[in-house]
Amino acid sequence: MSATDLRASSTRMRHVVRLAGVVIGYSELEDASPGDGRAHGHFRPGIGYELVEPVFRLFAEAVPRRGGGVVDETKLERYHRSRDALGLTLEEADGTVVKTSGIHIADYASEQGAEGRALEVLISDAGYWERRAARDGV
Repeated sequence: MSATDLRASSTRMRHVVRLAGVVIGYSELEDASPGDGRAHGHFRPGIGYELVEPVFRLFAEAVPRRGGGVVDETKLERYHRSRDALGLTLEEADGTVVKTSGIHIADYASEQGAEGRALEVLISDAGYWERRAARDGV
């Protein structure tokens, strides 16, 4: 396993997404690329997800297929404005706040079921990547 491309390992750790202290959901961020500052994984909604779900559904309506093209630029712009205004935070299982430059929940659950949700995060926190590498034995 290289330091530039971490993959799922036996030392997975739960991450928590919060909105003003309310738990939005969880992910183990199974796949990560420290060199790119990106991590993503399956997303499990928490009790507060219904507060933000309409925002992330806007993205699914603007880009109806994961990895597909934009079909509604207006909705995509509304999504970006709304998501950025949320002020979501990412925490490690021990409560350590992780500095991020972007948190996105790809919510295609209406089309694909529970497996249709993923958390995608841009992580600009060098300390996070060091802790993750130490946990993963890289």
